Formats: sequence, C-alpha cells, structure tokens
Amino acid sequence: MTLSPADLAARLDRILACAGALVASVPMPYLEHRSARGDRSLGDLAFHLFRSTLAFADGMDLGRLPSEWLAQTRPPDLQDGDAVARYGALVRGRVAGWFEGAGAGEYARVIHLSDGPRSGRDLLERTTTDAARALIELYGMVDELGITSPEALPAADLEGLPLSRPPKAPGDEDRS
Repeated sequence: MTLSPADLAARLDRILACAGALVASVPMPYLEHRSARGDRSLGDLAFHLFRSTLAFADGMDLGRLPSEWLAQTRPPDLQDGDAVARYGALVRGRVAGWFEGAGAGEYARVIHLSDGPRSGRDLLERTTTDAARALIELYGMVDELGITSPEALPAADLEGLPLSRPPKAPGDEDRS
C-alpha cells in the first residue's frame, strides 16, 4: 500500500502531537533515562524526532538535506520535558505551514541526501516512518519508567509504513 503525501503528512502531524504530549509528561530527572539499548536518552531521542522532522521541511525548501542536520544534539536549554515539548510544538507548526503551502508537484522534486537523490514523497515517507519508530521507542522508555503515557498514537497510523527496519541512531547517514 502506497500512502499519499496528504496521508503521510497527517500521520506525521499526529506523531508530532503524541511525541510532544509524551515528552511533556516526563519529569525532569527522567529525561536522561536511557533505554536498554542505551544509545540515546529519552530527551535526546525526542529532540532527534523533532529535529529530523524539521530537517525534512528545510530539506524540501532547499532541495538538499545535509546529514549534519540529522546529527545535531539537544541544546543545553532543552533540559526538561516541557522545553523539549515546546520545541516540538514549534517544529509541528513549521512543518504544518510547509504542508499547507506545498503543491502536489513538491513531492516529485528531487532532494539530495548524503546517500543519493530521493523524491520529496520518498523523503516524507522516510521521515514519517523514522518519527513513528522514534515515538514507539519513546513509549517504551516511558513505560520502563512507570510513567503513564498520555494519548497513544492510534495503531492505524502505523499501517502501511515500512517499520520493519530497526531505528537509526542520530546522525546515521543512511536515510533510505
């Protein structure tokens, strides 16, 4: 099943909303909690989810998405869940504005990535899938802490996404 750009955009918006509510529910000391994999803290993973989504919009505007945008780390001023959630709200607004102004032809454009050119539609699917994976991982981390998660992402929002690949670490070059 191939999802339309409009459907992917709507799913990405719901993922951003759920991620924002989830990270806002995490008390300060737990933002540094690491999963059993231990490669990222909860706060770093949430920031990466938001930053990589912002990179999508910026990449679509510029026609290129440099890998260093995806490798950026959580800045020092985002030290609590509310601060990370506010950043996520800003990203959500920016991306929603991009979708509102994008014409159908935007998704056929070629965007240059570190691993080669991709269509805007493929980049949107990849961004949505990676954000869904990160959100699933965030839910697991919050569950490990015994924190009650706010609104969960509807399971239907995961249908049709290629979620079989393992999640990428921040800054991984392969965004295929």
